Amino acid sequence: MKISAFEVFVVGNPPPHFGGRYWVFVKLTTDSGIEGIGEVYCLPFHPRAVEAMIADVCERQVIGSDPFRIEDLWRRVYGSGYSQRPDPSLMGVLSGIEMACWDIVGKELNRPVYDLLGGKVHERLRSYTYLYPKPGEDEEVYLDPDLAAERACEYQAQGFTAVKFDPAGPYSVYDPRQLSLEALERCEIFVKRLREAVGTSCDLLFGTHGQMTPAGAIRLAKRLEPYDPLWFEEPTPPEMPEAMGQVARATSIPVASGERLTTKYEFSALLQAKAAAILQMNLGRVGGLLEAKKVAGMAETFYAQIAPHLYCGPVVGAANIQLSTCSPNFLILESIQTWGGFHAEILKRPVRWEEGYVIPPEAPGLGVELDEAVARAHPYEGEALHLEMSERPG
Repeated sequence: MKISAFEVFVVGNPPPHFGGRYWVFVKLTTDSGIEGIGEVYCLPFHPRAVEAMIADVCERQVIGSDPFRIEDLWRRVYGSGYSQRPDPSLMGVLSGIEMACWDIVGKELNRPVYDLLGGKVHERLRSYTYLYPKPGEDEEVYLDPDLAAERACEYQAQGFTAVKFDPAGPYSVYDPRQLSLEALERCEIFVKRLREAVGTSCDLLFGTHGQMTPAGAIRLAKRLEPYDPLWFEEPTPPEMPEAMGQVARATSIPVASGERLTTKYEFSALLQAKAAAILQMNLGRVGGLLEAKKVAGMAETFYAQIAPHLYCGPVVGAANIQLSTCSPNFLILESIQTWGGFHAEILKRPVRWEEGYVIPPEAPGLGVELDEAVARAHPYEGEALHLEMSERPG
């Protein structure tokens, strides 16, 4: 079996854009007619450029390859052009391609990918969601702690046992910084109100985006500790795990990090620096499913857990489900609400979510099929990137 063709879909995510402005999918087809789908996460280029990058890698390295030889393909792409180092752009492209190869292999063998990576160890997967605005609302839920507490209770009533929120304010190209006293106070009030609202039957996940210096993050953590969040997410930027380690050693709140990291090498540095107890790899960036499984295994040796990141489309979500199902140190899965809306519309069969849990599929491969008619009907026509930083600190 050889890969004989590829196709890229750049899909505009309609309002309210939960999961980003657009999603980039790559489809591989074998000479025997089997199709596999993957997703590339959040490169710092317009998707027109990303589409050209995917085409370049596929034309040079993927066409004619055996989809079963995933490790060999990974090494050839990783070493392409003499870079041979963790590069979020190349690894994003490789992640989508690698994911599609696993989808093909699973379909050829008529097994879910998790059966090929060690087998099922979790019958269902606990999930969490961000606090999102309701239809027709503005973004007050991110600014108003009482409204956020009300929304948390609504998600709790649906069955969620954990919710995430990020009240620290905008992240910028000039981070890290010290948060203002006003921002520190707002963060503390948010956590206090939510804890009062949901009690102890719902975990609170405090999100930030690498906005703080270590000293600033420690100041904030001291304010949050009385309310016992499950985690303090990415308190410092990703470049220096030693700095994040300073924060981790200074607080009782578990530090979670990893959505902006790629490959086992960067996650190894994070673990060696004792910087995070919870790893949040994004499977559309880290290097794909096998690389993520290696990271999960490495994390086990540090008694660290995994909580795969999702702020993109449902194909990365499907890969997260496959990895989580076969990983003993799985903690919790990021959901975008209950996997409805456009995340369901673009799939022929939506992800199964029941009362706070995702139920792993039994279908072969990744367990999802892209509805190509829906994908083609929603081309991305904007100029903005998937996610963008503020030009100046808030």
